[in-house]
Amino acid sequence: MGSLLASRAAVWDAFTTTLFLAVTAGVLALLLGTLLAAMRVSPYMPLRTVATVYTEFLRNTPLTIVFFFFVFVTPSMGFTFAYKVAAVIALTCYTSAFVAEAVRSGINSVAVGQAEAARSLGMSFGQNLAIVVLPQAFRTAIPPLISVLIALVKNTSVAGAFSVLELFALSKRLTNAHSSDVIAILVGIALCYLIICIPLGRLAAALERKAAFAR
Repeated sequence: MGSLLASRAAVWDAFTTTLFLAVTAGVLALLLGTLLAAMRVSPYMPLRTVATVYTEFLRNTPLTIVFFFFVFVTPSMGFTFAYKVAAVIALTCYTSAFVAEAVRSGINSVAVGQAEAARSLGMSFGQNLAIVVLPQAFRTAIPPLISVLIALVKNTSVAGAFSVLELFALSKRLTNAHSSDVIAILVGIALCYLIICIPLGRLAAALERKAAFAR
């Protein structure tokens, strides 16, 4: 534990980097995932096809390959990103596919009659989705969405293999330097992840209770 305390400045930097990756990629993935879910239920075939191909491709591709693409392949295509930016893009693209599926399942849980009633009032597809369907869909999708975000926090550890000094990368560096203190270092790093993930679980429970009360 002494080595962990002696490196508390580095631990704090790694913790804030992990938090930055999780929050930034989480917000962007929620926006992109919602857009993809809307495209998947769109009446226009080309939009449904693009969203389906994107979602199925990313959901079934290992996250490490997505990182590899944005760190090592995109420079050969003329797009060079800083390691941290590439990590945010990779995490956003990967997580948005899971967000899209969670939101789509929420959309499918909304009674068809409500969408038909909205159409009978003259609402367009976009108005129907934004005003009637999505607010109800998000209530249903809260638990799976929080699970996706918790998985995102843990997935930030992949960035450590691509030159981003987050918590997992720091743990490897510390255990190599202080091999006699491995257990304390790993427990300390695990606690840092819990500090981020446990409040998310609490938030999910609170939002779920609020949504159930609203229903």
